[in-house]
Amino acid sequence: QVRLVESGGGLVQAGGSLRLSCAASGISIFTFNAMVWYRQAPGKQRESVAVISRGGNTNYADTVKGRFTISRDNAKNTMYLQMNSLKPEDTAMYSCKAEGPVNLWGQGTQVTVSS
Repeated sequence: QVRLVESGGGLVQAGGSLRLSCAASGISIFTFNAMVWYRQAPGKQRESVAVISRGGNTNYADTVKGRFTISRDNAKNTMYLQMNSLKPEDTAMYSCKAEGPVNLWGQGTQVTVSS
């Protein structure tokens, strides 16, 4: 079965850290042109947080630049999002998406940052 499964979300105090994982099964992450972390907070539009291309280039939303790091482990077929210096406004459902030539979404993992 081809799927993406996120994990690592939870409740953390402001200033803390979390590492999210997005594990691919049934398909190699190198199949895709890019892997993306999205987030959506209640009442807000979904936004792209971080992107890593097949070639390893990365890009970040201005709101997380310098605090979040996207990476991948080829051997584990997994993408990560290291989130440091978390703020209450980072609270959201975080989802990973594999993009191109087909698109694939994970189920999401909740991140809650308390003040």
